[in-house]
Formats: sequence, C-alpha cells, structure tokens
Amino acid sequence: MSILITGGTKGIGRAIALAFAESGVDVFLNYAGDDAAAREANSLVEARGARCHVIKQDVGTPEGARAVLAEVAERVDRLDQLVHCAVRAIPRPALDCDADDFAAAVNLNGTALLYLVQAADPLLRRGSTVFFLTSRGGRTVVPNYAAIGVAKALAESLVRYLASELAPRGVRINSVAPGVVDTDAVRALFGDQASEIVKHAAETNPSGRGVRDEDYTSVIRFLASPEAEFVQGQTIFVNGGHYLAA
Repeated sequence: MSILITGGTKGIGRAIALAFAESGVDVFLNYAGDDAAAREANSLVEARGARCHVIKQDVGTPEGARAVLAEVAERVDRLDQLVHCAVRAIPRPALDCDADDFAAAVNLNGTALLYLVQAADPLLRRGSTVFFLTSRGGRTVVPNYAAIGVAKALAESLVRYLASELAPRGVRINSVAPGVVDTDAVRALFGDQASEIVKHAAETNPSGRGVRDEDYTSVIRFLASPEAEFVQGQTIFVNGGHYLAA
C-alpha cells in the first residue's frame, strides 16, 4: 500500500501518517519548510516498519503538485491514499490581508486539491481514496480564519465535483473535518489564546472531552477500506457533537 500526505510532517497530517504506517507500506510525507519536523516524522514512521519518503515541495501550484507526484511515481505505480492536509494560515481579517498572500493561501489551502488529484490521476486505481482535511471554518465565520475558511469551502465543493468524475472509476474522495486540535496552524491563528481555545473546546464538548488523534484517524482508515466503497463526496465531522448547538 502507498499513501501520500501533504502537510504530513506535523499535527493532523503526521497523526494520519502514523495511523497508516506499518510494514510494507510506502508513506510519502510532503512538507514545505520545517526540516527538523520532517526528520522527526520520518523517524516515527520508519519506527513502525513503513518505508518513509520525505518530499520538500510547495504544492500550492500546479508545478509543485506535479513535482511531488513525479517523485511518488518514481517509487510506486499505484497510490492508494492521497491526503491533502497542508495549510497556510494568515491570522488577520479578510480586509487586512495582502491580496497576493491571500490568493497564495487559498491555492494551497483549497485549490491545490485539484492540482494534486490531476497530478496523481495516473496512479489512482479502483479502490484508491482521496481525502481533504476541512473544518467548520468553511461554513461558519471564525475570526482571522478567512484565508483558510474560504479555501475549505472551495475545496468541499470541489470534492463533490471530483466525486462525480472519480466514482465511475471506483476512486473515492471525501472531506473529513476534525474538531479543534492543537496544531501549528491553530497556534498561528490564535497565538497565546490557542491553548485556552483547545481547552474550552474540550470542556464544552457534549461528549465530555476534546478530539483525540485516533478519533479522526480511525474514521479515515474506515473510509479508506473496502467497507466504505459507497461513501462518496461527503464531508464528515469528527467532533463529538461540539457544533450541534450555537
């Protein structure tokens, strides 16, 4: 089996990588800048017996996405799972964002899903699954979240369009939206308040706790399995019911 995860060396991406890492699996971890985190993630994946391939490249452009998939194609002839988890945060209101920076963020956070699927298309086979990691900010206004939220909304719609084209070939694509998780992106957005926000989300969750890595990685593993072959083009929230009440 083979899996490619963009933004795979930290946070949610790394948790997904570790959930799939086992003997005989090729795990491709894409990242853009933090070499130390990439080395650590590589060691953790290999410690679980998987073959780890780290690819440093910005996938926010068609050229970058093609470069990543070209490296994948050098090592495998089939991609079983493609996970787009990479994100770029611009922690300010939409009207205060530099237009060029905003466009670049939306490309990485959302439109890159199309670039990646197009580049990966020759490697996708019946049973292959594509995942987009989204959040409630794609549907609900969150302060300082416009560059991510707008892109999430774009990509959730893109998932539906791509599902209609991929489904006849037996390839699945779905969005998964974990609840509040303590990641670098959350800390970039909320700064010193990040820990308190994560804590408050756990304390007010109807299920009595915050989101754990295994909550969303278990859902993703199920969606990647043959048992989920009829789940197509959906957005699945994994948050313990946290957003059921206003």
